[in-house]
Amino acid sequence: MEHFFQCPHCWEEISMLFDTSIRQQTYIEDCEVCCNPIEVTPIFEGNELIEFNTQSIEQ
Repeated sequence: MEHFFQCPHCWEEISMLFDTSIRQQTYIEDCEVCCNPIEVTPIFEGNELIEFNTQSIEQ
């Protein structure tokens, strides 16, 4: 599943692909625009995204 959201560093809209078969995931990805790290936590129920959180990671 592709999900669009704003980077908490540069505020640009970016997208990430998620595996909906894993109920809760937490990992760090770099923003495709500013390259700063973002902690991403999507939560799924079935194939539906029910919660999505991002947090900026200070370097």
